[in-house]
This record gives sequence, C-alpha cells and structure tokens, in this order.
Amino acid sequence: MGSLIKFVDAIVFIFFLAFSLMAPLLDAQICLPRDLFPSFLIGLKNWYARVSDDYLLVEQPHFFVGVTLVELLFLWPLSVAGMYGAAARKSWFSTICLVHGVSTFTCLVSLLAELLGSRKASDRMLMTYYPFLGFALLAILRGLLPHPAFGDSKATGKRSAFMWKKRA
Repeated sequence: MGSLIKFVDAIVFIFFLAFSLMAPLLDAQICLPRDLFPSFLIGLKNWYARVSDDYLLVEQPHFFVGVTLVELLFLWPLSVAGMYGAAARKSWFSTICLVHGVSTFTCLVSLLAELLGSRKASDRMLMTYYPFLGFALLAILRGLLPHPAFGDSKATGKRSAFMWKKRA
C-alpha cells in the first residue's frame, strides 16, 4: 500500500506543479490587465487558445473569470503548499489534496457543464479539460487515503526510547 501511495503522491505532485505554473502565468491573464504580462506570455496564452480551440479564453464569460479568480486566490496557494507537503512528507498533505481536489473538481464540473451544454467545445478543447478532472479525482482519493507514517511509532507499534524513560 505504501508504494501505491507514493506513486499517487508523485502524480499529484506533478499536478500541483503544473497548476502552480499555469495559474500565475496563464490564468492570471484572464483577471489582470494585459500590460502586466510580457509579450511572450500573452503569445503563449493566445497560441494555447488557438491550438486547443478554447473559446472560454477568447470570450471570457463572467463565470469563467470568477472560476479563474478562485483558482488564483485559493487553489494556487494550495498547490504551492501541496508541493511542499508532498516533498517534505507532511502529515497535512492529505488534507491539502482533499481540499484542492474537491475545489478543482467543483470548478471543472461547472466548466464542463458549460462546454458540453453549449455545444461550442471541440473534442480538442474537451481533451484539455478532462485530464484535470482525472487529477482532481485522484487528489480527492489521495486525500481520503491515510498518510503513510514514516518513522511514526504509532504505526509500527514500537515505542521510542523517550517513551520508555521514567518521568520523575
């Protein structure tokens, strides 16, 4: 079970890394003035919108701007904290995964409802959103799994030397 959790942690770490990079570089362009960004980042966002046929990036409906604000203000700091928690094997990593996964899943369900309901989305566009839905579900699953206890005396059934000492 421990190696499976480590594998899931590695995948979730990659998801957090991608999210940590995309949010300030690409998603922030939806909410902030254009002149705050260098031209190559604006070109990257425009190229992505063209390649993926992402009409939400082009039209920027109000609900999409709101979802992007949630990503920037709430999910981006959680992604950074999640990367640290995964790398340092912190006990609260499961909580970060659960909160991030549920929030991402909720945002993506609203986006996918718009994409599928409007019938404007191409298959290419849908294929850029579906992997993040899978990662959100994986993060939720990781949040529900127990934290692997590395060196924790409670998990191994052994007591530390400190616990055996008599107290005066």
